[in-house]
Amino acid sequence: MRLILLGPPGAGKGTQAQRLVKLYDIPQLSTGDMLRAAVQQGTEVGRRAKAVMDAGELVSDDIVNQIVSDRLDEADCQNGFILDGYPRTLAQADRVDAMLQEKDKPLDAVVELRVEDDALVERVSGRFTCANCGAVYHDTQKQPQTEGVCDACGSTEFKRRADDNAETMRTRLRAYYKETAPLIGYYHAKGMLQPVDGMADIDEVTMAIQSALDGS
Repeated sequence: MRLILLGPPGAGKGTQAQRLVKLYDIPQLSTGDMLRAAVQQGTEVGRRAKAVMDAGELVSDDIVNQIVSDRLDEADCQNGFILDGYPRTLAQADRVDAMLQEKDKPLDAVVELRVEDDALVERVSGRFTCANCGAVYHDTQKQPQTEGVCDACGSTEFKRRADDNAETMRTRLRAYYKETAPLIGYYHAKGMLQPVDGMADIDEVTMAIQSALDGS
């Protein structure tokens, strides 16, 4: 199963990706993780990326595309993969399509998680995590079972991202609609888009995705 997950920030792509990894026994590929791994491993493209980042500049599409291409050649991607957060633009999408055709690994589907803007703002602005294990909680939607104690590891230390607030979230949404939302029409035109209601319960979203994929 070869997938792309689309959706605005806070739509639940990371949560659903982790579940799909277990369901289909395929890796989740995020550009951030792949970039850090390439730099740490000291690959040729990783060294190029490190030089750019050390200079305080943004890594180019060419470098990111090469990192993704190299990662797709690794053994754990032979049965499929989930691209999470990439491609972000139409130019990247064109390159991904060409890359996958060259590798004879065409996409099976593109899953779009649809969530209303106000719900996204509420989700993100109330989010906090366990400082020890990273378990995610929310002020109104998911408090720890015992107040102040992480359900997963028992830690009593929690943290919030500085950019998890309503103002920053609306800025991120504007960037998403400008740069990434055009991909929805792009993949719809290719007959690959599988829209899913991301407003539902997490388990229901997972089942809806699985149903859409098994029927695609």
